[in-house]
Amino acid sequence: MDLLQARMRNQKLAASGLTTAPEVVGWLGAVQAQDYAAAKWGLGLRATDLTERVIDEAFDRGEILRTHVMRPTWHFVLPGDIRWLLALTAPQVHRIAAPRHRRLGLDAGTFRRSRRVLERALRDRTHLTRAEIAAAFARSGVPAAPLQVSHIMLHHELEALVCSGPRRGAQFTYALLEERVPLVKTRARDESLADLTRRYLQSHGPATLQDFGWWSGLSMKDVRAGVAMMKPIVEEIMVDGLTYVRLPDAAPRSDGLRADPSVLLLPVYDEYVIAYRDRTAIAHAGVDVFANSMVVDGRIRGSWRRTLTRGSVVLEAAPDSRMDASTRTALEAQVERYAQFTGLNVECTSASPGAKTRRATAGSRSRRPR
Repeated sequence: MDLLQARMRNQKLAASGLTTAPEVVGWLGAVQAQDYAAAKWGLGLRATDLTERVIDEAFDRGEILRTHVMRPTWHFVLPGDIRWLLALTAPQVHRIAAPRHRRLGLDAGTFRRSRRVLERALRDRTHLTRAEIAAAFARSGVPAAPLQVSHIMLHHELEALVCSGPRRGAQFTYALLEERVPLVKTRARDESLADLTRRYLQSHGPATLQDFGWWSGLSMKDVRAGVAMMKPIVEEIMVDGLTYVRLPDAAPRSDGLRADPSVLLLPVYDEYVIAYRDRTAIAHAGVDVFANSMVVDGRIRGSWRRTLTRGSVVLEAAPDSRMDASTRTALEAQVERYAQFTGLNVECTSASPGAKTRRATAGSRSRRPR
């Protein structure tokens, strides 16, 4: 079995029948999203004809939400999943965050006072930026230094008090979760654990138990219990001496990789990279996996970066070896896809070692690179 081909199929990177941002987030379970722009491109790569503008609109309507869950960082989640995901994973994130809270002078009294401030300030669908919330805290004697405010809001996200509101221009806002998402019947913990396990294995598998533990933030006891709930469906396979688990036929074989090279310009913190504790299958030693990754046939073969200019994007691709003609063609197709996603003109410079710089431009109206 080709591990990387299976993962690309299951992650919907080889081909996808998904068309909307909520479909992608629901399939993956949760999507790391502290870099909002990067996370949007990660969604766009996994759906047909999905654009940045459409994702922004879905986010502002609350069809996908952004909150701290699973690990102490932001994730995109679905409104229907946010409450049970928090109930399942927030206790572990609280334990991780507790030492930092103590160093910042945040205690139970701080969290009680700040909760009352937030309940008053955000009620009746009032959506405030972090700066506006910091000002409200300061007026009420709640610690309001930037790091203190950041960690107070982390605590209240984990407590299911607040979540993302609609953006105000380029700024993000907070909303009361109860006004953003209707209350639903509380789930049994085992049901939530089984659901999260199934979604991870169907969308990220094959993976090791340690991979699932890293991604979910759950204890290894919970990880083993979740996988046990999937038996006898779950399969164990050995690849290069490691034991992986998967759900059989999680993605149709027809979604497999093409014979010609596949090139992906993955954003920083993309699920294809960040969702696994062991990344040796996709990257050789020394590769910075916490960067925008140029992936060729499933493996990281370089990096890329973008620079926004007025009405356009300059995209610089830096492959780690000389590209042949078919790989360059695949890269140009990916640049065209990025142009369609952003709705901007994209100028791409790609510099292979020992080769001259190659330039390609793509427009928002599907103009072919030249």
